[in-house]
Amino acid sequence: MISRYWPLLALSIRTPRLELRLPNDDELNELAELATRGVYRLGERPFFSRWAERQTVDVARTVIQRQWSKRGAWTSEHWALELVVFDDESGRPLGVQEIRAKDFAALGEVETASWLGVEHQGHGFGTEARMAVLQLAFGELGAEYALSASFVDNASSIAVSRKLGYQPDGVQRDVREGRVLVTQRFRMSRDDWQLRERPEIEVTGVAPCLELFGAEVKRGERWSSKWSEDFD
Repeated sequence: MISRYWPLLALSIRTPRLELRLPNDDELNELAELATRGVYRLGERPFFSRWAERQTVDVARTVIQRQWSKRGAWTSEHWALELVVFDDESGRPLGVQEIRAKDFAALGEVETASWLGVEHQGHGFGTEARMAVLQLAFGELGAEYALSASFVDNASSIAVSRKLGYQPDGVQRDVREGRVLVTQRFRMSRDDWQLRERPEIEVTGVAPCLELFGAEVKRGERWSSKWSEDFD
C-alpha cells in the first residue's frame, strides 16, 4: 500500500465532533466544491490573496492543486500538512486545517492556518480543529511553540487564538494592492498548552510519520529530559 511509503495518509486526529486527515480523491473533489460555495462572507477578506474570489473552476482547482503541491514539496526541513476537517458523524468535509514548520528539529515551532466553508462557520469547528493540530504538535511531535497570525480585523480568527491561550507576539505590516495591512501575531508555548483544559483528542498513525516531520530527534530529547528529571 502507498501508506507504507507515505504514512501521512494513515495519520488521523479525532476530537469529539471531528476527524482530521488527508483526503482521498473523491473527498478532495467534495472539498473543492465546498470551497466554490464560499469560505468567507461578502465584505470580508481574511487571506492575503484572492484565491477564493476567482471563477468557480479556478477556486476548485486551487484547492486540489494546493493539496498536491504540499505533498510534492514536502521535506523534513520544510513541510506543510494540509488536513481536511471532516464532520465525524456525516463524513462531510467542512474545510481545511493546516500545520506547517521550517527547521522543526532545531526550532520546535509550528504555524497553523485554516479555512471553513461559510455554511460551517460559527459552530466552534474552527476552535476544535485548531485544538486537534495543537495536540499533534505538542503531544506527539514535541513542539515547543505554536504560532498563528491574523489580520487585525479578522475577529473570528483572533478570538480562536485568544480562547485557546495564545499570547500576542507582535505585529507585522504588509502592502496588498497599495494598501497597508496589519497582522497580529500570536504564540503559545508548550507550558501554556499543558496548563489548559481540553477535550479528549486521539491521534493515530503518527509513529511512522516522525521522520517526515523531522520530529524523531526532538521527541527523543524531550523524553530523555523527562526521564532524567524523574530519576534525579
